[in-house]
Amino acid sequence: MELSWWNLIPTYFDGTAFQLGSFPVRWYGIMYIFAFVTAYLTMWHINKKEKMGYTKEQFDSLFTWIIAGILIGARLGYVFFYKPGYFLTHPLEIILPLTTDAAGTHFTGIAGMSYHGGLILGILFIIIGIKRNKMKLWETLNLAFLAAPLAYTWGRFGNFINGELFGEVTTSPIGMWFPLAHDSPVTKPILHHPSQLYEMCFEGVILFAVLYNLRRIPVLRDKMPCLYLMGYGLFRFIIEFFRRPDAHLGRIDLFGMSRGQTLCSLMILAGVIWLICLLIKEHKKCKSVQSQEPANSATGNKATKAD
Repeated sequence: MELSWWNLIPTYFDGTAFQLGSFPVRWYGIMYIFAFVTAYLTMWHINKKEKMGYTKEQFDSLFTWIIAGILIGARLGYVFFYKPGYFLTHPLEIILPLTTDAAGTHFTGIAGMSYHGGLILGILFIIIGIKRNKMKLWETLNLAFLAAPLAYTWGRFGNFINGELFGEVTTSPIGMWFPLAHDSPVTKPILHHPSQLYEMCFEGVILFAVLYNLRRIPVLRDKMPCLYLMGYGLFRFIIEFFRRPDAHLGRIDLFGMSRGQTLCSLMILAGVIWLICLLIKEHKKCKSVQSQEPANSATGNKATKAD
């Protein structure tokens, strides 16, 4: 099989951006910086455009909380969702960039971050940051969830550059040869779906475009958190069919789902329930206002007659 330039793209990267002495600086870590900067600039731009009135000092403090929540949550999420047994016996590896095996101790960096863990603790920390900076809770949450897909795009691009989290085997010409798959030589290649790029496009760029346009609909304008959970969950659930699951887990969850699909199912369910609750609350509020209007009108008429 003759490979095209497209099939060989993963061989052009090795994951290391540059060296600081003997310390390798990885592209994936740099992508976290790009992600946080993208989220900050997106939220700041909308804040200025829509005259929300938040200051740079408030945003700087808020993002300190967001960054801490996402990084801590992503690490703990990987520990508890994907390898609880391993880290129970190797607890120091949760926070230390070292791995110990029969050959000794090796520097590996902090390997293993979970999107869903980052989401959960990120939400908690952003709520704390919003309250500490005296910002409007729901308005700021809507702003953050709108910006989240663009930031997320960088993370999946980092996975692609690292050559990790690739997809299932495919014979399609869209497939790529990933050296880290360790399942074939380049002379007799086995191609895999570049599922990182699928996620980057659908869970990142396309999801942002969908949310941005849904925001123009009055009833959905302040429903970004619910819509994000539903949209991300749906896109990720579908793409998980093309993404190779973690080797130590496989597709062992309910109905043969991968762990990612299980977590995304919960995201979709939470988003739907949250949205329904908000719509019901708004409907009741609207009915309450409408029922008060005739009473107010009748009171006004009686007052006029008395005059």
